Amino acid sequence: MSKVNLAIICYSSTGTNYQLSQWALEGAKEAGAEVKILKVEELAPQSVIDSNPAWKQFSEEVAVCIPTVDLKDLDWADAIIFSVPTRFGNMPSQMKQFLDTTGGLWFNGKLVNKVVSAMTSAQNPHGGQEATILSLYTTMHHWGAIVVTPGYTDPVIFGAGGNPYGTSVTVDQNGKMVEDFYAVQATVKHQAKRTVTVAEWVKNANR
Repeated sequence: MSKVNLAIICYSSTGTNYQLSQWALEGAKEAGAEVKILKVEELAPQSVIDSNPAWKQFSEEVAVCIPTVDLKDLDWADAIIFSVPTRFGNMPSQMKQFLDTTGGLWFNGKLVNKVVSAMTSAQNPHGGQEATILSLYTTMHHWGAIVVTPGYTDPVIFGAGGNPYGTSVTVDQNGKMVEDFYAVQATVKHQAKRTVTVAEWVKNANR
């Protein structure tokens, strides 16, 4: 039985979604997957980035070390986990721009049956987390992908806010997660393992 290839594609301005991605990587590796974390290209003007000290620091110290996703990575992946912050109840333009480049793969049927899941963050508990995840899943339905949500498949999900669409966190003005750190970590790892498990079923059924 061959390993599942999992691409974790994130956009993170101050580090929250990169942290979620790292936990997803840990969970997926524990489930036996081949995993890589990738970022989408930054589109914000440098002046805007510089105006936010946390954003500036992350962009200079961490983001430069994360490989930028390429369409070949989507072709390689059996499964994909997206992690993005909420922007007015929607995915960031950086992620949307990347998704808008996938038309060639879609046209050639290369995205059909990819197993996908998503995570997000916002600055308040009703900041559009669910809408953001669903906005990502809208594109996935057009791909013909298989959306795998955590639902309520493990009690730990309730400790992380209980979002059945995908792990979501609230980040305060100091950049700290409001939810219990360990519950969020466990929930992300559970979501990643569940995604890998379903991808294994799909991959082995198609052999």
